[in-house]
Amino acid sequence: MSMNPQAIGSIPAETVRIAQAACPKGTLAMRLQDALGELYQDEHFTALYPVEGQPAYESWRLAVVTVLQYTENLTDRQAANAVRERIDWKYSLGLELSDAGFDYSLLSAFRTRLVEQQEETLLLDRLLQVCKQHGWLKEGGKQPTDSTHVLARVRSLSNLESVGETLRAALDDLASIAPDWLVKQISPDWFERYSHRVENYRLPKAETQRTALAQQSGTDGVHLLAALDRPDAPTEGKDLQSVQVLRQVWQQYDDLSEGKARWRAGPSKENGEGVIRSPYDLEAQTGKKRETT
Repeated sequence: MSMNPQAIGSIPAETVRIAQAACPKGTLAMRLQDALGELYQDEHFTALYPVEGQPAYESWRLAVVTVLQYTENLTDRQAANAVRERIDWKYSLGLELSDAGFDYSLLSAFRTRLVEQQEETLLLDRLLQVCKQHGWLKEGGKQPTDSTHVLARVRSLSNLESVGETLRAALDDLASIAPDWLVKQISPDWFERYSHRVENYRLPKAETQRTALAQQSGTDGVHLLAALDRPDAPTEGKDLQSVQVLRQVWQQYDDLSEGKARWRAGPSKENGEGVIRSPYDLEAQTGKKRETT
């Protein structure tokens, strides 16, 4: 893939007319276009692509989709569908209403390029730069900690989220180093449970269903740990940090005997001290100030 940077044109008139008629108050996607305009341009991403090769899809559009995808917690497939189906996204991307969009795999490939070229912060840096130019952010100064939540590198997860994400992280790492072995240890329904981020808004609302899910995740974790303890398990898999974290987090369960796990539904230590709040940031701790946790 190569890039031939193109100037960003105006939004097609019909797209503007239909989007404004359908969303007279605008949406986040439309406001992004109206307020920031040419936030990302192809020139910002030329270093990610070789000089020769087939022309790549416009990187500035992939960047905007990545931002919108994050704000709405969409998978790559859902984001690609939104480009094809949603009028406000077509407005934000300057597309004709008849535009069929792109294959969802381009989003993963775009993120991979950012990581491989060590440009992971490019999207955020560019957004901050434009906000400063508009006077929305001030240079320097100190931010009082009372005025906003101070978060770890990733947010602290609820107990049920933490359990699900810990198991998912271990599965992802094992899939990368021993995929053939892992496939033999799990059943197809694991993919449904752990292929997406485990987040509260996706979890069942009924307490009985949440407990059942916690029990199922616990049993799955016990099954995976038992498989890793067998002689035929990959040695490198046993030494993975995510697997070690899995063993620690599974202390959220009271009873791990007979291949099952009984859900405790709360921290295993007084005041939650020493409890792992996120498998991705082991130093993240929960703090409380007045009514804010």
